[in-house]
Amino acid sequence: MRYRALVAACLAVCLGFLTACSGGPVATADVPLTYDEIRNTGLANKCPQLSEAARGTIEISGDKAYQIAGLCLEPTNFFVKEEPTNSRREAEFIPGKSLTRYTSSLDQVRGQLRLEGDGSLTFLEKDGMDFQAITVQLPGGEQEPFLFTIKGLTARSQDGLNAITTYTDLKGSYRVPSYRTSNFLDPKGRGLATGYDYAVALPGSGDSEELRRENMKAFDIGQGEIALMISKVDAATGEIAGTFEALQPSDTDMGTAEPVDIKVQGIFYGYVEEGFEAA
Repeated sequence: MRYRALVAACLAVCLGFLTACSGGPVATADVPLTYDEIRNTGLANKCPQLSEAARGTIEISGDKAYQIAGLCLEPTNFFVKEEPTNSRREAEFIPGKSLTRYTSSLDQVRGQLRLEGDGSLTFLEKDGMDFQAITVQLPGGEQEPFLFTIKGLTARSQDGLNAITTYTDLKGSYRVPSYRTSNFLDPKGRGLATGYDYAVALPGSGDSEELRRENMKAFDIGQGEIALMISKVDAATGEIAGTFEALQPSDTDMGTAEPVDIKVQGIFYGYVEEGFEAA
């Protein structure tokens, strides 16, 4: 009886393991996944990754044109800066939970990679799917929408490298456009390029700062900073991968609210290739 129970327990564990391993579809180079196999699974939001053993060097020559293409940034952690109520405490970043499903990654971003005279590298972002609207919820229930992006990124590496290695860090700033566009209407039908100028007849306090900001919509453009820390390099294929950390402002509700700082951490993937044509 004891052996029978032991055999039954072993069979249950083995069957559970096999079921877990074969539960999801797996893509190969010869048999890619179909649209129906990817739909509603979240796989399209994942960035490719390299093996931990990828430890090469990609030499960059000053007499050739290069670009980083297929750049994919997948956020994994979100933090919102919270100002303290006590003046003796410092502001701190509170971890938040993303409410956006399967559409948080940037993908197919490309830009020029240039070798400078001091041996540093400069990456100039040009185009691609380089923005995503994301909403983060704090533990207290407050929600902060923001536009995750790297539009117009100019990032530079350390001096004297002349190559991309597993120690290369690309750091720089970028533009953060408004979360909402000019045709967006608020709940009272007010917008920047369309809608009403005022929600109701001008009240006695119509010149107050609060009402003025609600009525006069603005397309605010902020600035963010990002660090791409390369930790994997495949010299044979030109592929690179690593982690990133970005700091950028949140949405201002078209000029109505003050932005807060959002910190985004995650992983990225891309590849370096010769030749670059500006769009």
